Amino acid sequence: MSSRHFLSLDDLGSAGIEDLIERAIERKRHALSDRPLIGKSLAMVFEKASTRTRVSFEAAMTRLGGHAIFLSPGDTQIGRGEPVEDTARVLSGMCDAIMIRNHSHAVLEQFAAYSKVPVINGLTDRLHPCQLLADLQTYVEHRGSIRGAKVAWIGDGNNMCHSYINAARLMGFSLRIASPEGYRPDALMLRDAGAAVTVCEQAQEAVDGANLVVTDVWASMGDEDNRETRLADFANYQVNRALMSWAADDALFMHCLPAHRGEEVSAEVIDGPASVVWDEAENRLHAQTALLLKLLDAA
Repeated sequence: MSSRHFLSLDDLGSAGIEDLIERAIERKRHALSDRPLIGKSLAMVFEKASTRTRVSFEAAMTRLGGHAIFLSPGDTQIGRGEPVEDTARVLSGMCDAIMIRNHSHAVLEQFAAYSKVPVINGLTDRLHPCQLLADLQTYVEHRGSIRGAKVAWIGDGNNMCHSYINAARLMGFSLRIASPEGYRPDALMLRDAGAAVTVCEQAQEAVDGANLVVTDVWASMGDEDNRETRLADFANYQVNRALMSWAADDALFMHCLPAHRGEEVSAEVIDGPASVVWDEAENRLHAQTALLLKLLDAA
């Protein structure tokens, strides 16, 4: 790894990602019951609500013999104004790793700069790399290597979209993004990705021949105030049977969940034969198990 932290996919690099996915699949397939993290503690700092992130990290630490400590804003002095760097010093002096799920990516980076132990990005307004590890694992399990594949992102150019941009650049697949004007992903990230990423005007153009189609909710946490505006702006970007007909015959569908059936995806797609969203959700546990072992040098 380029650093001891996991703030983005770049902290693992392409070889590190492939190795981690291989280890995650191996542990999942053989239901390994070793407990290499006995005596280890993971602090989980949550500023944003969670189902999959909390349960997957807590279950992973339990299976590995360690312990996870849940900390909401009301459970820490950060919520009362303690400087981020002070909390980082304190928690990293007591725990072996820290997972943070918060709004600001800059705050996450500030926290990591003052931590003595590995810091994991459980989600920020900019990136969601843990979800990408699970998505990549799921694709490998169903279709083999993602290198050379065609991936379509439909909808908001949000943190998930940004992490797919990073993944395309690192893992050698082509990514086509279809987002309404005003909701496009970060321009600098697109520039850095070069030819690996293309922004399309129409959803059909992005999905044409795709091996994997991915979407996310149209109004993420923090965007609820302009929900009605977003629903109108994204009306032509629903992943439904008609849109999936443009994809490859064996195309997969993914969604990081929670999903709003009838909005960004139709029920017939998310509950249909192309959907692998339940494997994708379960793989949060297995990918993060491998990540914890790697960061804590127990792999």
